[in-house]
Amino acid sequence: MRELREFLMSRRARVTPAEAGLPDGGARRRTPGLRREEVAVLAGVGASWYQWLEQGRDISVSPQVLDAVARVLRMSSAERRHLYVLAGLNPPVLEVAAADQQMCDGLRRLIDTWMPYPAHIMDAYWNCVMYNDAAAAVLGMRPDSRQNCLLAFFTDELYRQRSQSWEANARQVVAQYRAACSEHPDDEGFARVVAEARELSAEFAELWERRDIAPGGLLAKELQHPLVGLLFFESTQLRIPARPDLSIVLHTPQPHTDTARKVEWLASPEGRRGSLYPVAG
Repeated sequence: MRELREFLMSRRARVTPAEAGLPDGGARRRTPGLRREEVAVLAGVGASWYQWLEQGRDISVSPQVLDAVARVLRMSSAERRHLYVLAGLNPPVLEVAAADQQMCDGLRRLIDTWMPYPAHIMDAYWNCVMYNDAAAAVLGMRPDSRQNCLLAFFTDELYRQRSQSWEANARQVVAQYRAACSEHPDDEGFARVVAEARELSAEFAELWERRDIAPGGLLAKELQHPLVGLLFFESTQLRIPARPDLSIVLHTPQPHTDTARKVEWLASPEGRRGSLYPVAG
């Protein structure tokens, strides 16, 4: 339990009495940080109990008490999760830190750099946050389509017409969404998406009742594009530790196919001119 002791001591040392709403103690204070007794009072726990916690003794620890300690010690969401782990409890969901809220410009550059291959970013509910030009040209993503990737998979006629692997992938897509829901069992946002999907698609409703579950990962896609014909991709979901509310979905051409050459042409000036007069489907 040395790591727990050292971690709590380091967090105490960085919080000043003024930050905690206490008088600084003047010359009587040997260190600039909080004393154990002060942390205990502010967190609403006994001084002996907090000392035992910091010493790593085998005591009963509840999430509510750890949250109180984390609040007094002004811990970030990542630090609070670390405290849970050190105390032997299941860590809470990582929240987005204020400093990481403004990451969208960097993420936009990332998916634009992925060109000429499709890439998009979606939130926890699979609402599309942004997509690159290749995702528009290949996957049919567009402003007037449904911006939720689960709903679009089942209801977007353009995507259904292009996807030659739709039936093979539908069960996996639903299982991945159930896995995402299971991480947030009480989140009404997921319930609303599922309710809408059940109402709009009997196919989704049937697959949802199977209760299959699978983590987001690699998904093989076969698409019939009206200008270049068959395209074969591997779609990969990537999580962003600093933004657990977002996922990057990258499409990579499958090996031993001419997909890379075709999408490079679509991104060329000639291909862009051709896309101005798309063939139906």
